[in-house]
Amino acid sequence: MKFVGARDKIRVPADVAIEGHVGIGAIPNGFGIEVELKISLPGLERAVAEELVSKAHVVCPYSNATRGNIDVTLTIV
Repeated sequence: MKFVGARDKIRVPADVAIEGHVGIGAIPNGFGIEVELKISLPGLERAVAEELVSKAHVVCPYSNATRGNIDVTLTIV
């Protein structure tokens, strides 16, 4: 998020917090991993926070490595 914030001139709050929950969910041939990331960006307007998180998810190396293999839900809290 800091990379995208700097690139797009969005101030990322110093007290940003991310809470991750990992679980197992059904897929057609058995079970797969699913992840929910709860992202707190205090002081940032919701629309700006959603845009920042969405863009960060595109460039994140972890997201790129797991895309299509793990169901990920991004939740702004």
